[in-house]
Parts: sequence; structure tokens; C-alpha cells
Amino acid sequence: MPRSLSTALITGLFALAALPAAAQDDSLCGGIGAAGQWLGGEEGASDLATAPDYLEQMALVLMQNEYVGLFTVSEAGAYRIEAQGRGGGDTVLDLRNAAGELVASDDDSGGDAASRIETDLAAGTYCAALRSFDGTPLTGFLRAGRSEHEALTPGFEMSTPDDTGGCDMANAQALALGEPAQNPWRDQRYYRLSLDAPTSVTFTAENESADPILTLYDGNGGWLAENDDFDGLNSRIDIVEPLAAGDYCIAISTYGDETAAITVTAKAYDPMEVQRNLYDRGEASPPLDGAYPVTDLGELQTRQREDLTATGIATWYAFEVTQPGLVLVEAIAQGYGDPLLTMYDDLGRQVGYNDDSMNSLDSQLTVRVQAGTYLVAVKQVDSAASGPIRLLFERYVPAQP
Repeated sequence: MPRSLSTALITGLFALAALPAAAQDDSLCGGIGAAGQWLGGEEGASDLATAPDYLEQMALVLMQNEYVGLFTVSEAGAYRIEAQGRGGGDTVLDLRNAAGELVASDDDSGGDAASRIETDLAAGTYCAALRSFDGTPLTGFLRAGRSEHEALTPGFEMSTPDDTGGCDMANAQALALGEPAQNPWRDQRYYRLSLDAPTSVTFTAENESADPILTLYDGNGGWLAENDDFDGLNSRIDIVEPLAAGDYCIAISTYGDETAAITVTAKAYDPMEVQRNLYDRGEASPPLDGAYPVTDLGELQTRQREDLTATGIATWYAFEVTQPGLVLVEAIAQGYGDPLLTMYDDLGRQVGYNDDSMNSLDSQLTVRVQAGTYLVAVKQVDSAASGPIRLLFERYVPAQP
């Protein structure tokens, strides 16, 4: 039988796990918008394209939750979204479109552990999700506006290709689709891709020691897209709508080691690979049809233990809950690595996230659950790390009066 908690204790735990919510479309931004807050107070006042000044809200992040700010863009253009913790809190900022696709993600580009995303956005509705890097409670500010509005964060000094920005096609190294090029930033900062036919393309720049930033331009020097810290400190741009035939220029900037070799790749966009990468990183829950490996634990009883070797690729578990209650999940590093936990409900909504609980590298989730299926991902924070992790699942139900 599941363990029971006193009514007072379980009510307190539930209250801590909850966030203030506004009634929204359950499918907005892949489900995370359902509990979001309009940055302007209401939808009509949350259009960044027409707002006279930046929009800002104070954000309270408790336990393993995230704060989601909603805004709209009625005109395509350059916009800046920032998050800054109070008292030295380390923020992580994810920006998703109305369909739930990750547009950009950032950890420290704002400087002093603050987050900053500067990107061109198409007209539409967006969700900016603010969370704490280490899973600890966080109070901070979430700000969104146009590039001419006052910035919240100081930004972070980086090494850019040149003093004027843009892309130097004359000094660009030629890229072929699917063939990586590898150079230190100090030796090569520009790359050229020529397309013979309209093509959807994925661009990546990889080496966490270099912490590269990718910027994509058309053949005339027009800015198309930019990304920093898509996967750890590596960068990635997915161009889903086919690029027209012609020449394109990729500029590389760096926050890190200018002598570290950065691997730059342009390859044909593969939607199945993109989805699988989300599962590998624990950023979306996989299907339960056998297409992706998930260990089925069956109905979760009082207490269950699982031992595994965790890597930078998420290992997934699914379990059933037959009645409302509370589920605790712990990932114990046992001196090997730094595990991270993420939990989703059967609709793919993230209901829990934690890294570094109780002043240790271990992780712990405390999640209020209803009857249904839940999935848990565990992985190492360091993508290169590997080591034994012990998982503990415990289920509690409210005490009978």
C-alpha cells in the first residue's frame, strides 16, 4: 500500500509545489502556457511590437517549477528577452513558440548568472519559461521588449568575428552539407554554404570549452537567425522553412577559449532527429509505443529502487498512479557525477525538474499527481560524464480523516 501523509503536511507540500496560474489554452506552447502569466497583465497589453516600453514581471520559482511569461508579437523584428535572479540566483531561460517548439535557450548570456536572448521573432505568441539552474527556489525578474528598450541585464562580453558585425563572405571557408569543418575560433570565424535547391538546414557549432555562438546571414549580409547554448554550451539553428537556393554565411563568436577547435556543421534538417534529440536531452517526453526506449515500472507502489549507469543522454522510466497523491523521486549520485531529473505527465507537460537538491549534487522531485501515467528522465548534467545512479520512487496518498 502507498504511504500516507497527514492532511496538514501533504497540503503544505502541495502548496509549495504550486505556482500562480492564469487560465490559458492547455495546448499553448506545448502545454507550458496553460499556467503562464501575460507580461502585460492581459493578452491585449502584451504585444512587444506595439508596447511603448519593455514588459516585466517579478517571477517566483518554487521547488522544481518554472515561471512562464506570455507575450505576443504582431510584427516580425528583433526582440530581447531576459531573466535575472535576485541575490545571485542563477537563471535559465527557454523561449518557445505557440506550437511548443524551442526557439532559443540561454543560461548566462546576461552576465552575472543572468539569462539573455536576443533574436528575431516572427509574428505569433510566445512563452518565456524561467527556471533555476540548480533547482533551488528563485525570485527574479522576467523582461521582454524590443532591442531599443532598456536592457535588464549587463550582457556578457564575447569575442565577435569583427568590430562591425555581419559576415565576411570573402574570408569564409566553404561548407558542404553533412561534412563538418573544425577550426579554432582565432583561425576561422566565417563559413559559407551554397545551396543548389531550396533546402531545410540545421547548423551546429560544437565545443563547450569554446562556448560558441552561431549567427546565420543570407548572401547579401542580411541577418537570418542566431543561437547560443542550445545544447549545453553548444549552439544550433534549425531552419525548418526551406532556404532558397543561393549562398549563405555563418559567423562564429565565442564566450570561451579562442584556441579550442569548434566543429561547424550544416546538414539537411531531419525532424525525426530533432524530436529524438529532445528526448535525449529530457526536454520532451517520448511516446510509449516502443519507438524510443522507456522502462515501464508498472503501477507505482510504496517504494521502488532502480540502479542505472547515467550518461549525458537521458534514461527514461514510466509508471502508473491509480489515485491522487504525492510522488517523490530521488537520483543519488553516490559520488559519480551530477544527475538531473525531469518528470512529465501523460500529455507531455513538464510537472517536475530538479538538479542539486539539499546542498548536494543529488536530485529530488516532489510532485503532486493525479491518476494516470507519468514519465521520468534522468541524465548527467555534464554531457561527457558517466556513472552509477540510484533512483528511488516513493508514492504517498493523503491520510484518511
